[in-house]
Amino acid sequence: MTTIAAVEPYGAATGRLVLPAEDRSLGALDPAWVTGLLADAGFLLFRGFRTDLEEFTSFVKAHSSRITLDPARSFHGGEVAQKVDAGTVAVGLHLENGNSPFGPDLTWFLCEKAAASGSQTTVCDGYRVWDAASDTARAVFGVKDIMYSRRVEEPKWKAFVCHQTEGRKKLDDITFADMKDLVGGSVSTTLQLNDDGSIHYAYRVGAVHPTLFGSRLSWANSVFGPSYNYEAPRITFADGTEIPQELLTEFRRLTEELTEELDWQDGDVALIDNTRVMHGRREILDTDRTIYNAQSYLDPALLAAVRNGRAQG
Repeated sequence: MTTIAAVEPYGAATGRLVLPAEDRSLGALDPAWVTGLLADAGFLLFRGFRTDLEEFTSFVKAHSSRITLDPARSFHGGEVAQKVDAGTVAVGLHLENGNSPFGPDLTWFLCEKAAASGSQTTVCDGYRVWDAASDTARAVFGVKDIMYSRRVEEPKWKAFVCHQTEGRKKLDDITFADMKDLVGGSVSTTLQLNDDGSIHYAYRVGAVHPTLFGSRLSWANSVFGPSYNYEAPRITFADGTEIPQELLTEFRRLTEELTEELDWQDGDVALIDNTRVMHGRREILDTDRTIYNAQSYLDPALLAAVRNGRAQG
């Protein structure tokens, strides 16, 4: 069998760099193989492949049952890629849409043009963070959920509903009932429609939780995340009490110690397990850069293949 890729360590832990052996098309990579590699690594960086927007779109779709989005960003190159635009300041570690009930399984990046300096995407493996946490922190976050609550403007939540429902309704016809239907009967989320058409939501979730690929616990959340396009959420324990500052200080220190960088080169593609690995960004020092983002849910057949393979192994 012809080897189509070489895999090398990337960073200080389990991250992996994937390089082409012969065929430079991302489409030559077996999605089941990529998914299995991601399950072990947490994040993958593909370098040296042919990675225009068309290739990137096909690569995302080959692994996904559904594409989702950030309603505050515009699409570029079809229905998958959205241009990353969050000012120039550093962006804190977070899960994509992790402060809402609509967090995707996978986060993707395509670096069309890398900055000459700065702008590295940061990654932090929640497995490593939880393993390093103090007994006190583990006792608290191991049993107490957190709550994100905030207001979302009408155009943004309607755009999200429109995309999630694959445009079955025109934007102007979308109602609050459609938004409630997306949440369904989940007891983790409450919704309220405001007089100005905006909504207020409260979303309960564990700051530490199992991941897409297994029961091992990961401290992976958006406690330190940004709110560039949105009103900043209020983050508390699920009972409304404040998270003690000493616990936040501990996890800020741990995440800073365990954060790694994706040092972009032109044409790089990154794939991140959005249930395990948080990401962020260093300050942009060179604004002449172009990076695209995509969000998706893993194809259930690929997830089943990984789980079956682990069970047999």
